[in-house]
Formats: sequence, structure tokens, C-alpha cells
Amino acid sequence: MNDGETIYPRFFTRDYMTNNDESRRLKQELSLWDATAISIGAIIGGGIFVVTGIVAGLAGSAVVISMLLAAAVASLTALSFAELSAWLPVEGSVYEYTRRLVSPFAGFLAGWMWIISNTFGGAAVSLGFAYYFTEALPVMPPNILAAIVCLAFTALNYVGVRRSALLNNILVLIKILILCLFIIYGMFFIKPTNLEPFLPLQKGVLFGAYFMFFAYGGFARAAVIGEEVKNAKKTVPKAILLSLVISTIIYVFVGLVAVGLIGSNSLKESTSPLTLAIGATGNSWVQQIISIGGLVATSSVLLTAVLGVSRMAFSMARQKDLPSLMCKIHKRFGTPHVSIWIVGIITALLVLFADLTEVVAVSTFALLFTYCFANLSALKLKKEKRLYPKIFPTLGLCTCLILIIAVYAIATPAWVAGIVFLAMGAVYHYIRKNIKNERQKEANLRFNRK
Repeated sequence: MNDGETIYPRFFTRDYMTNNDESRRLKQELSLWDATAISIGAIIGGGIFVVTGIVAGLAGSAVVISMLLAAAVASLTALSFAELSAWLPVEGSVYEYTRRLVSPFAGFLAGWMWIISNTFGGAAVSLGFAYYFTEALPVMPPNILAAIVCLAFTALNYVGVRRSALLNNILVLIKILILCLFIIYGMFFIKPTNLEPFLPLQKGVLFGAYFMFFAYGGFARAAVIGEEVKNAKKTVPKAILLSLVISTIIYVFVGLVAVGLIGSNSLKESTSPLTLAIGATGNSWVQQIISIGGLVATSSVLLTAVLGVSRMAFSMARQKDLPSLMCKIHKRFGTPHVSIWIVGIITALLVLFADLTEVVAVSTFALLFTYCFANLSALKLKKEKRLYPKIFPTLGLCTCLILIIAVYAIATPAWVAGIVFLAMGAVYHYIRKNIKNERQKEANLRFNRK
């Protein structure tokens, strides 16, 4: 039994919680559909409605290959999350898994980078929302609108996960129907020449897969809220894998139709690529519906981003890796309200000064770093707790590392920013640990004097 198992035993599962822990206990309210929809809500949106244009500029007509590569990497890591969440469904997911199976310091870095990733991811999708909205109704600068949207969804998360999940379920259903409309209607207007030249072996496809991984990153969102899911040990793994399969199928068809409608050169110039693509059909009504789909999709991703980051901060604060203020539960709404508002305000400030491509690159770097720890944690599971052979987390770890290395060649500033955030986390942890040790020494001295 390592340090992670002996120092903080009582908060890992609900069974360990005592009556004294009620103020730090979250309610089990979410079903399999809720959990699956939350993960789908976190996946479909930022990628297909926003990042498609960025990927088209890198992979050309082979956008679909980048999507499939990203899906393959995500699937390997999803298997790791599935067996980890079956072993221990707990709020904080990869943070708790890593600190328990690898080390407390590694766990902190995993949780820290997850927060960085999803804060930047929330900024990206809020900017995507603003771009789609201002294209139809240019009432204010996109960055200002994005900040307002961040705060609005923060307020919604504040009043309860059940209300957030209900709205998310509705948003997920709407955006899937709209994407199905895009696929079915757009297929009749595909021009085969737009799919040429199809070059799946070029390095741009790998770089495109890096950015496309941003679109799949939300598959583990159900694991982050594991304590709030009914029968979590069975429900969460199913939700993770179901959400990834459904999202991949939709992504591939949408990517194929989008390129077939206007070609990759036109797609890469747009911040609202699907609206531009369906415009090639000449049907303004369908184009408006797709624009609404962009708003709905980015809304649901932002909703789950604030939800996920606030829960991760809650979990880390509960283990004293972040200020204890962040694990306070609202007496009426049962939500970690301080964490929610801190996350929402930081995201709103970020979008005022952020560029879409930059925030996506930083978010993906941090997410891949975190998922390396998820695969490493899965490798550490004992044989009797394992659901799949070790080859899967090994391949998951290797593919995540390959994409991290790849980003250095195409988005060096984002790579540097990711390293800086990582260093900041390490320094913060070192200082906080020293302060705790000094306080413990002082407490011991006072005790001995008595």
C-alpha cells in the first residue's frame, strides 16, 4: 500500500465517508443517460463546430483521417478511464487515480493540468459560441459576448447538477438532431472534386489529429463527476465508451460532408465552418438551423466544462491540494459553489484576451499530459482489478506522448505555455507542502511543550 492509499483513505468512495463528512458529500442523482449525455455534451461541440476549420488547414481533404486518429488515441485512453472508474468511481477521477496509484505529487500535477486544460477548453467553446452568434447577429464583439456566456453558464451550474444535467440532456438531443440534418441534407450537394487531393499520409494529418483530440477530450467528463452518478462502478464506464462511440460516428460523417461541400481550403478560413459549408447548398433556412446548432453545441460543452473543472477543484481542495474554501458545499443547492464561481470568472477573463487557435492548442497539450497519467495509473492497477490487457494503457500512454511531441513542431508557443503552467503547478505544490510541514512542526512543538 503506497502513500496515496494510507494518507487520505476516507474520501475515495462514498462508503468511506462518515457523518462528519456530510458537508463534503455530493448527491447521487445522475443516470446512465445523464452521464452519457454529459460526456457527449463535453465532446460534440468545440471540435466539430469550431476546430474543424483549424484541422482542415492542416490535414487538407484528409480531415476524416485526423478525426479517426484522434478517436483511436481517445479510445485507448477511454479504456483506461473505464477500468479506473469501475475500480474507484470518485469525484476528481484522474487526480484521485494518479495520487492513489502513482504518487500524491503526480496526482496533483494530473489534477492541475486537467483544470488548465478544461479552463482553456471552456474559453475555446465560449469563443466558438460567440463567433456563431455574432455571424448571425453582430451585436457586440465576440470576446465580450463569450465572457457574458461564461458567467451565465456558471450561474446555471451554481444552482445544481440536476438542473445542469437536465438542460444538458436537452441541448445534446438538439445538437445531435441538427448534425444529422447537416449530414443527410448536405450529402446531396457533395462535390467529389472537393475531396481531392486526398493525402492521408502527410504530416499535417498527425498535426490535425492533435487539434482534433481537443474535440474528443470530454469523453472522461462522466468520470470526473463519478460520485454524483447512480451505480457509478457500472454506469460510468458504460457512459464513457458509449459517448465516445456515438461522437466518433457523428464526427466522421460531418467531417466528410463538410469537406465535400466546400473543400478544405474554404473550411480553414472560417471560425464557423459548418455554417459556411452548408451555405454551399443555397438553402438559407438550413444554414440558419446549423448556426443554431453551433450555438447549442458550444453551449452544452461550456456547461459541462464549468461543471467538470469545478468538481476537479472541489476534489483537490477536499484533499488539501487547493485552498479548502473551494470544497465548500452550498447548503441549498448541494453544489461546490465557490469552485464554480472561481472557475467561471477565470474563464470569462481568459476569453477577453484569448485567440481561438491558441487556447485550443494549450488546452490540448494540458489534456494529453493529464491523460498520460490516466494511462500510467491504469498500468498500476492490480491484475484482479484490471478489465483489459496492459497493452491498451501502454499504447494509450505512447500515443498521448506522440501527440504531445508533435505539437512542438506546429504550435511551439502553446507547448511552451503548457510547460510554464506545469512548472507553476509544481512550484505551488512545493510551497504549499512546505507551509503544511512547517505548521505541523509548530503544532508538534506546542504539543510537546504541554
